[in-house]
Amino acid sequence: MELRHLRYFIAVAEEGSLTVAAKHRLHTAQPSLSRQIRDLEYEVGAQLMSRSVHGIELTAAGRAFLDHARLALAQADAAVQAARKAAQPARETFAIGFQTGHEINWLPRAMHVLRDEMKNIQVAITSDYSPDLAEALVRGQLDVAFMRPEPAFDLCYQLVDHEPLIVLMPSDHRLTSREAIHPREFVDEIFIAGSRHPHTHAHTKASVLGGVTEDYLRRNGLDIKVDHGVDNMAMAISLVASTGGLALMPAYAKNLLPWSVVSRPLEGEAPTVDLVIGYHKSNKSPALKLFLSRADELANSASSG
Repeated sequence: MELRHLRYFIAVAEEGSLTVAAKHRLHTAQPSLSRQIRDLEYEVGAQLMSRSVHGIELTAAGRAFLDHARLALAQADAAVQAARKAAQPARETFAIGFQTGHEINWLPRAMHVLRDEMKNIQVAITSDYSPDLAEALVRGQLDVAFMRPEPAFDLCYQLVDHEPLIVLMPSDHRLTSREAIHPREFVDEIFIAGSRHPHTHAHTKASVLGGVTEDYLRRNGLDIKVDHGVDNMAMAISLVASTGGLALMPAYAKNLLPWSVVSRPLEGEAPTVDLVIGYHKSNKSPALKLFLSRADELANSASSG
């Protein structure tokens, strides 16, 4: 018994017609198909099909044979796929993390850098807060991450961008009529910024942002109290919407805003926070080596974009 006999039998059983199965499913001549079915019945030792005014009908033996024939074909196909997969070299998995909101800008650029290796590697993408990305890098769960520098973790970094701070405000705020916002406008407004003095290392990013904000206000001769120090972007956006206040946040916030919150650039030279590629020095992945060797393309795309 051959696999083609099973395929022929299943086709005729499903079509209910030798003619239809021969012409549309198997692309063979009907006499040849009839002969193959007779050979199969001889091999099995039982009549599997009978002709009637309604076409071909399965006998009790044929109905019992059909389920097993389908299973046998499925297993044969699975065996072929398993063999083909085993014959191919395993693809390396390269895990990239993005600080939530940055994947919109940086994922296409990262994939462009890897484009020549896409046949050899399988890319896994994740999105999280910067400290959580740092922990995943240390644990070996990520190969590389687009993030803030995290001093509490033993990681290596390559700078890819200096990201300017922008002002977030409710969509019905009086300052939405301005094309750019001067920092003196923060006076007498509810002011939201990165937390300056976090209690744990998990909020290092917010501490860095808080420090940049504090220095910026001092350079502009302003002594403004932060009403709400936040640890992440989602919290900042939520507070802007709920309190009607202003927030000073990195520009990637624009990728995350709901309809109720809008953004404006700062007037003059805006302060910046660094965006880096983080990785662990013990990671010997060939894909990571390739990625880091072309990281200058990412930095150039940021400066030109």
